This record gives sequence, structure tokens and C-alpha cells, in this order.
Amino acid sequence: MAVTESAPETAPAMPEAAGARATQEDVGARAAHEGILRRQAARESAARTYARALPIVPVRARGLTIEGADGNRYLDCLSGAGTLALGHNHPVVLEAIRKVLDSGAPLQVLDLATPVKDAFTTELFRTLPPGLADHARVQFCGPAGTDAVEAALKLVRAATGRSGILAFAGAYHGMTAGALAASGGASDVRVARLPYPQDYRCPFGVGGEPGAELAARWTESILDDTKSGVPSPAGMILEPVQGEGGVIPARDDWMRRMREITSARSIPLIADEVQTGVGRTGAFWGVEHSGITPDVMVLSKAIGGSLPLAVVVYREDLDVWEPGAHAGTFRGNQLAMAAGAATLAYVRENGLAERAAALGTRMIAQLQSLADDFGCVGDVRGRGLMIGVELVDPEKPPSSPGGPRSAAPELAVAVQRECLRRGLIVELGGRNSSVVRLLPPLTISDEQASAVLNRLADAVAEVAKSHTGPGTESTRRTATGRAQEVGHAQGTEHTRRAERSG
Repeated sequence: MAVTESAPETAPAMPEAAGARATQEDVGARAAHEGILRRQAARESAARTYARALPIVPVRARGLTIEGADGNRYLDCLSGAGTLALGHNHPVVLEAIRKVLDSGAPLQVLDLATPVKDAFTTELFRTLPPGLADHARVQFCGPAGTDAVEAALKLVRAATGRSGILAFAGAYHGMTAGALAASGGASDVRVARLPYPQDYRCPFGVGGEPGAELAARWTESILDDTKSGVPSPAGMILEPVQGEGGVIPARDDWMRRMREITSARSIPLIADEVQTGVGRTGAFWGVEHSGITPDVMVLSKAIGGSLPLAVVVYREDLDVWEPGAHAGTFRGNQLAMAAGAATLAYVRENGLAERAAALGTRMIAQLQSLADDFGCVGDVRGRGLMIGVELVDPEKPPSSPGGPRSAAPELAVAVQRECLRRGLIVELGGRNSSVVRLLPPLTISDEQASAVLNRLADAVAEVAKSHTGPGTESTRRTATGRAQEVGHAQGTEHTRRAERSG
């Protein structure tokens, strides 16, 4: 996750769409809101992250919309870092939770079998890639994605008798020791780091298919060169789209090459689908875009329907665990399993992955016009409803002719702050935290998507105006007009309708 230390922990200005009046009730609500924020800053760890950049106090939420303790309303394109596939408090999720609560069923049963668990596992297996579902086992881990990553690494090491792991530059797999070691920001490297191909900042300076091919050849060379210093590994772990790495989708042909390379060398391939899973990228699972079947899938976030749940699904021939070889107290969360089964079924039955693919394509295409109008927008990219806008320094020339400009984290922070002022919650990520990320719920409507794009475009326009040198008035007017067109702005009433339909 991105830590934006420069964003102040103070209450945001009143969002323009909120239209709140400075009544006595408003004053009291804001005082309570600010008191909660002060106590949080005084009591909680310095490691807190989102609270620094998003000084809000949510008290009610539905769908895309959050209402703060001060009465301000926000469109939430953070979605619990991708956890809320159906948005906040979706009726099918609430119904599933209430059903368990009203039944008198136990809420925590370690790894014992229950009807709720059986229903969740059945629905999960129904959604898995066929090549894996037909011969799979599932391991219920601790409640977080990083716990599932740890379990997956432990699994392949036990199954292969080897210890090394292959991972990729820019990766993010969690915050525990083993997961951090496989992530791009590792300080004590215990894995072999491979290049992850991308177009805008290609490690080989070429991008596209040639860059992906060079990355694949580098991987083959590392594995086959007896003097590379990399012994045969226990597994390779990768993300179909690097989220925290800057919303970088893997090319499908490169994914297929990684599957071929690992299969030929008997290296288990681990797909980290913690953030890309459950329809987020426009397919139910991110690996489905390339048609590959991994040996292991790491799942969390959306599979719990907004509640903590994490599992590892893997080929049955890798199931070499001894009883108790991997355990955890909180792997029997019945409410999360009920909410997760309801979420998985709703996404599957209502074609929300296909909806994410179509809407995401339109949103990315509209946002790409920002790069034409504003020099501070270096790149717009993504897959499905996993979208990133990279901010760069327009005053500095590219390091090489035709290459990318320097990342501008201070501009990304400014855009995030301007978005919040307009009632839009976005996340930052990527190298140097310079990428503004959109992770809206899969249930977002066309009207809400327009409101999101309109607010983001206005925020970029404001930051570009404030952080660039003087230009002609006509150029400014053209850029501002194009920014407004991105969101198909239809006035204040349009925005209010979008908020109400949240």
C-alpha cells in the first residue's frame, strides 16, 4: 500500500457536491469528527497509512457512497483496497450475514466442517479455472492475503523440497516476512528478482511485445545458466496485474510464456489473485485472460464479501502437508464464508466480470484524453475496474528521447487531495507512489462512473494549473473543457443523483 506522508491528517474541505449548510448541527458534527481524528492520531501506531491521506470518519455507507461523521458524502473508489466487490453493505451480503446470525450457528469453529463452509467451498470451486477446479484442494489460512501468501510459499517448498522463490520487480504480496521478501520493496532479498514487463517504464526500454520477450528470455537465462547463482526454485509467484506496483497488467503472451517456462522445469506457478480476483480485471480470475492454469492460487480480499477470509487453492498432487503442518486460529470465520459465498455467486450470476471489462475499457479510454491535455499525466492504464493514472513531472525532460518523464509523487498526492475535496476517494500506488488508482465496486453504474471521471478530471486540471508554468489562456480553456468532457459532466443534479444511487 502507498504511504503518503505529505498528506495532512486534517479534515478535508467540504466536498462541493455535499452542499452542507453551516448549521449548529453541522458544527457539532464536524467537532465530533475532528475529535475522533485527533484521538486516532494520538493513540494509533505511526504505521497507519490510509488514515493519513484520507482524514475522514465513515459512519454510513451503501454501494459506492460513504457518509462521514461530519455529514460529507464521498464516492469510494478505494473499496477497501479492492475488498468490496459489491460495494458497501450490499443487500445480498447483509442477508447472508443475517441468516447465519439468526440461525444460531457457531461463528468460529477453527477448521471443522460446517454447512456454511461447505456452501462457500462449493461456490468457490464453481468459479475456478476448469483445469484447476477438477483437481484442486483448498487450504483455509489466517484471515489476510499475506497469510495466504505465506501458506503458498510454505506449500511449494514442502512439495518440491527446494527453498528458493522467483518473484518480480514491482510485486506486492503482503506485509509479513515471507510475503515482503517476495515483494518489490524487499530490503533483505531472499528471492530471485525477475523483470516484470510493462510498456511505460519498460526495464529494457522497448515496451510492448519485444519488452515482454526480453523479460521471458531473461527468466529462462536465470533458470538455465548454471552460473546464474539461482538454484532451481520451489516456485514462482506473480500477479496478473501488479496493483501496488502501479496498476501494470501483464501481457497475456508473457503470462503464457511464464506458464511454459515453469511447467518445463517443474516449478510450481503461484498466481496471487488477492486483488485481481472475483471479477476485478474483467474476468473472474486474472489468469483467465491468458488462458493459463496456475498450480497455486492465493485468494483473499473480495472472496470474504467484505469480511476477513483467505485461502490457498492448489493442485492436489502438491498436497503434501502433514496434519497440523499449517494452521491458524481464525480460519473458520463463518460470517466471512457466508458473505463470500453470496458475493461469488452474485458476481457469477450477474455477469459482473464482463460488466467490469466493458466499463473499464470505456473509463480507461476516456481518461487517456487527460494525457493529451496535461503534461503531468504520463500514462493511463489498467484492466477492467483496476485503473491507474501515473503522474509525472512535466518540467523535467525524459531521461532518454521518447522515454517516460520522472515520477511526480507530490503531484499524485495533490490530485488525491483535490479528489477528496470534490468528494472522491482514490488510492495512490506504484513506484514512488505516483499512480492514482481507481478500484470502484463492480456494481458501479454508468452514471456513477461518469461522476467519478468528472471529479478526477477536475482534480487533475486543478493540479496541472497550480503546478505548471504559465500558458496561454486558450490552452487552459481547452484543457479544462476536455477535462470536463471526460466525465460527461451533467451539472450538480447529475452528481447528486450519482450519490443517491450509491
